[in-house]
Amino acid sequence: MTITPDDYCNSLTDYSRFKTREVIVGTIGIGGDNPVRIQSMTTTDTMDTKETVEQSIRMIKAGSELVRITAPSKREAENLINIKKEIRNHGYSTPLVADIHFTPNAALIAAEIVEKVRINPGNYVDKKKFNLIEYNDESYALELDRIKDRFIPLVKVCKENDTAMRIGTNHGSLSDRILSRYGDTPLGMVESGLEFVRICEELNYYNLIISMKASNTQVMVQAYRLAVAMMKKEGMNYPLHLGVTEAGDGEDGRIKSAVGIGSLLEDGIGDTIRVSLTEDPELELPVAKQLIDRYKSRGKHANIPSIVEPPFQPYNYSKRKSLLINNIGMKQVPRVILDISKGDKLLYKDLQNVGYKYSKNLDKWVIADQAVDYIYIGNKKLDISLPGSLYAIQNMQYWEKDKQTLPLFSLEEYLDYEGHRGLINFINISTNEFLSSDILKLKNDDSIVLLINTQNDHVAADIRRIFFELIKIEWKVPVIIKKEYYNITKDEFQLYSSTDIGSLLLDGFGDGIWLSSDFSNDTNTKQSFGILQATRTRISKTEYISCPSCGRTLFDLQKVTSEIRSRTNHLKGVKIGIMGCIVNGPGEMADADYGYVGTGVGKISLYKGYEVVKRNISADIAVDALIELIKANGDWVESI
Repeated sequence: MTITPDDYCNSLTDYSRFKTREVIVGTIGIGGDNPVRIQSMTTTDTMDTKETVEQSIRMIKAGSELVRITAPSKREAENLINIKKEIRNHGYSTPLVADIHFTPNAALIAAEIVEKVRINPGNYVDKKKFNLIEYNDESYALELDRIKDRFIPLVKVCKENDTAMRIGTNHGSLSDRILSRYGDTPLGMVESGLEFVRICEELNYYNLIISMKASNTQVMVQAYRLAVAMMKKEGMNYPLHLGVTEAGDGEDGRIKSAVGIGSLLEDGIGDTIRVSLTEDPELELPVAKQLIDRYKSRGKHANIPSIVEPPFQPYNYSKRKSLLINNIGMKQVPRVILDISKGDKLLYKDLQNVGYKYSKNLDKWVIADQAVDYIYIGNKKLDISLPGSLYAIQNMQYWEKDKQTLPLFSLEEYLDYEGHRGLINFINISTNEFLSSDILKLKNDDSIVLLINTQNDHVAADIRRIFFELIKIEWKVPVIIKKEYYNITKDEFQLYSSTDIGSLLLDGFGDGIWLSSDFSNDTNTKQSFGILQATRTRISKTEYISCPSCGRTLFDLQKVTSEIRSRTNHLKGVKIGIMGCIVNGPGEMADADYGYVGTGVGKISLYKGYEVVKRNISADIAVDALIELIKANGDWVESI
């Protein structure tokens, strides 16, 4: 099967949604011409009918169009009838979804009660023991026959009851069978789901929704894109549910979700979404709504010239090749530029909110892990000394030609300029200017860095189009993505910039970013580094892979996550997974350095990667034991 770079979307330049078939789930349609639906999941004990009903209603009032409830065993599945009855008695017709892992018998019960069941191919009659198994075609086919025999009864029950099904692949729970044949790859995720889809189609059952979720945004976006491309090749068009698993809480969780979900929405992919935060579920819904509301009028964006045979790899990560100019480009991490040009005079306090603090006692600069690389000071003079690693950018007319100052030109200014030039010459240019100007006169100039900006509503596609052009003409000039966000709320700034810039970085485009907004320098700095962290293009802090909690959770996830954060948030580059139960625990631990997983009431298992190191220890000592594990493996540093 041949997959081309643009098979996953209708157009890389004109916004439109990938048209999927309509699937009816209770009272609502998903896919087709329906709007993108939003949903969330309860965190209560499913056996606690009263609490589950009350939380479900809070979610519905907050905008949840579907309510997902875990059913880990037959007992919880049977109680869904009581939960549904009470919700309906309160006057709500919102469809209910049973979340199933490991227990086919629970799925059979739930499918006769609720409007939709979700199964995970990686653990529904399949297994995950992290064993590498040698398969030939015959033995692999026998395994598929075994799975088919166990899965077909559920398909028949769903078909008989008009119950929809989500075949939801999770990166963290790919089975040994899939891992052995396809590896830990987006292709493995897609094949894991499509195997089950093909079984459904053999039985003429098409009431399906597909998902390809991961905590790694690069893997997640690649898997969804590949799923669409492969579905199209096989004549399928099932609706897609989008989500980033274990996104975490607070700003990190929102940025990560926007990077993953937003990147796909940009490409017209997605029929329903869930923002998975380690917070109360009703707090997820406003975030989801803000993400999708942006696309209601996106089809009216200004024209972007089309491109034939797009030169990039949307199904695997590959950074665009660029020249190295100072510390920008080539294999360097993306650099951060921040505008601190407001005010009449540059002060030392201006540097504090961008990561630089001068210590009089030590007579040296203390540089934070999230310290910007360049500051734009506009027309200001550089009348204070800067740390040796920091450069100031000045408008060309005010450039002081100091060793730590660099000029910013318009294209016209640079073409007309005949004097001394800087170590780096920044040229600010819009996407329209690039496509209509004689900028190619600069192609042999190895001193310039382009600052590409756009006013097009379809931000990512417009800027990505310029990267396509640079690749086709073989111009390896470093590029900083520059975008202004004014007259919007702080929440919108957080989500929109994460979507716009994050989607470009996931595609390997951009040697740096420059965000401007109505908000503080500290906010702009944190947002810039947050986007880089979420795209895994530059790690500047501890990363937490934290599940959103559900009825399977075996400890107070929000409280424990907060405690672990408070004690480990200085460990730059360390990834810590915090999982409420065993469903995705070991699998997501493979992507984390350390794992904290609930394995029983009051019991925690600790992981190094996907290997369990301490099993079923008391929750009272588990956080301390996690710290000791990090220390024992040499990843601990003392907080400054």
